[in-house]
Amino acid sequence: MDVSTAMQAGVGRPLWVLGLCVALLVLLIGRWRVHPFLALLGAALLAGWCADPARFAAANGGEGQSHALRVVEVAATELGNLCGRVGIVIALASILGVCLLESGAADKVVRRFLAVTGEARAGLALVCGGFLVSLPIFFDTFFMLLIPLARALRLRTGRDYTLYVLAICCAGAVTHSLVIPHPGPLAMVEVLKVDAGASVFVGTLCSIPVVAFGWQVARWLNRRHDLPLREAPGLSLAELQQVTRRPESELPSLGASLLPILLPLVLISGASFRKAFVPAEVLGPGTAVLELLGNRNVALLLGTVWAMGLAYRYTGRSWSRLSRMTGQGLETAGVVVLITAAGGAFGLMLARAGVGDAVQALVAGREVNLLVLAWTMAVLLKFAQGSATVSMLTTAGIMAGMAQQGQLPYHPMYLFLAIGFGALGISWMNDSGFWVIGRLSGLTERETLSTWTVLAFSMSAAGLVLTLLLAAVYPGI
Repeated sequence: MDVSTAMQAGVGRPLWVLGLCVALLVLLIGRWRVHPFLALLGAALLAGWCADPARFAAANGGEGQSHALRVVEVAATELGNLCGRVGIVIALASILGVCLLESGAADKVVRRFLAVTGEARAGLALVCGGFLVSLPIFFDTFFMLLIPLARALRLRTGRDYTLYVLAICCAGAVTHSLVIPHPGPLAMVEVLKVDAGASVFVGTLCSIPVVAFGWQVARWLNRRHDLPLREAPGLSLAELQQVTRRPESELPSLGASLLPILLPLVLISGASFRKAFVPAEVLGPGTAVLELLGNRNVALLLGTVWAMGLAYRYTGRSWSRLSRMTGQGLETAGVVVLITAAGGAFGLMLARAGVGDAVQALVAGREVNLLVLAWTMAVLLKFAQGSATVSMLTTAGIMAGMAQQGQLPYHPMYLFLAIGFGALGISWMNDSGFWVIGRLSGLTERETLSTWTVLAFSMSAAGLVLTLLLAAVYPGI
């Protein structure tokens, strides 16, 4: 479909709106450093105001209102709806993460993997232990947790600093894009209408081969780039020596440390498994109990309560300190919830402005693989404005119509995977994660680009290949 035909088909305006809103986001977030919540809210309103008034009114109701007022009301409603659906999970996950850090539970998991693999395979231990720890912890917090261990290992072994840093990155980056309770996947589940428990199971399983591929890329990059250990924000090099000397007696047991991480995942996945494969009459009253415990809010609450208990026990049994920890977690969660909800509102406003229908009309009659299209859109949006979460939410909002109208030749979960892997994409200087990795590791911008950026795109491409293969071999999931 050429441009003139597109205009005649009524898809030119939605695509023009999409381009304008993405350009606005790039300027606001990437150039002018406007807070993402305000940038996304502004882009959502712009998408509505620039949409065709008659089409928007037909899709959203609000008779008797002016177009401008209708857009504001719909944007506020969409933001509030998504905030209500994801707010509890993000808040609990944030508290859980803080408590795992303070109690030493996360440190314990990594140490046990180190004990199994030995220092000669310390990078592998960081990948394996970090993968488990990263499941419930947001990426920036996760990286802040493990980078002191990577720096301490470099002091102990005298080598492979690049490998240690990239091992942490490839362990946490994929789960950030694919596994609930991370905000991007959580919002995608809502927008694409896929089962939350199934997304945890599929996202976690599909993360494993991509992390394994990323580990091989990290080893290759380590051979090409022998980066030095420099002073960096946080612990000094002298203080890092103390990280490796903390006695095991001051840390929780391995089982107690893993329980807050694994319990929510098992409960959520178990409830979805029961729903898919076990009739309700087989379990009788147990069905209601399993569904309650497998509810993502309840499952995360149970894991968070256990993590809070560990933090209370291993930080001096102080209620005031525990209150401070939970307060820190909630402060972080509040910002994440607002950004996530605003991003979801922006994506949905694009969909209601007809962007999804326009994309669908453009690819109609063409041999366009929608998984490749979704992945490419997510990569470009990540490159343009820097945020993986915004990339996921925007792309999901655009592609949601196709997923919900039953036009896919495979399960919508594959769309979830393609978008999540695409959001790994191209991480460069407009991505906050780029600066977190570079600054806390003591790397220059060029060093970060030549290592982390290469690793992120390699895993993103590998994830697309994996998604395409699975969709071709097992389209129904």
